[in-house]
Amino acid sequence: MDEISILTLRGAELEPWLEHVAALRIRVFRDFPYLYDGSLEYEANYLRTYVESDSAVCVLALDGERVVGASTGLALSDETAEFRRPFEQAGIDTASIFYCAESVLLPEYRGSGVYRRFFRERERQAERLGMRICVFCAVQRPDDHPLRPADYQPLDPIWCHFGYAPRPDLITGFNWKDIDRAEASDKPMQFYLKALS
Repeated sequence: MDEISILTLRGAELEPWLEHVAALRIRVFRDFPYLYDGSLEYEANYLRTYVESDSAVCVLALDGERVVGASTGLALSDETAEFRRPFEQAGIDTASIFYCAESVLLPEYRGSGVYRRFFRERERQAERLGMRICVFCAVQRPDDHPLRPADYQPLDPIWCHFGYAPRPDLITGFNWKDIDRAEASDKPMQFYLKALS
């Protein structure tokens, strides 16, 4: 994968790349465990948060000029109430927390070290902002979910390898439409935390 280049954007620098990142999110999150039936309109609106936040970072993986991966993050205090609420309810100060929103990478580019770069660049942004903790959250699906592929491998071992630990006491919910459902529904999202040195 020598041809893969990494481009780190901050805040408004993401603007020209919005459509590429939106399309990639829809493609990757359609797979299990997210099963997300997304729309470009929703994605463009969602990603405006990153364009308008001075704390935001977007790390792109490029194969030539093609966007094959993207990873975003921003200060948790700039995120929506759904993401802040579990921390506020637990009495944890969100001012020192950086939220690693998502990492999406096309299947054929996985296992090439890009994911590691995604974490590294987001953690650098957190440190640049003086944050002490990095967090992200992941959807929780039952082991017997009917759309779970037989060869599905959870990413928990990889996240633990990068220093992130699950926090079952920090759960939020987020609403989206699954590909096999007629209506949107809330999904439980568990947080994983890492203290920065």
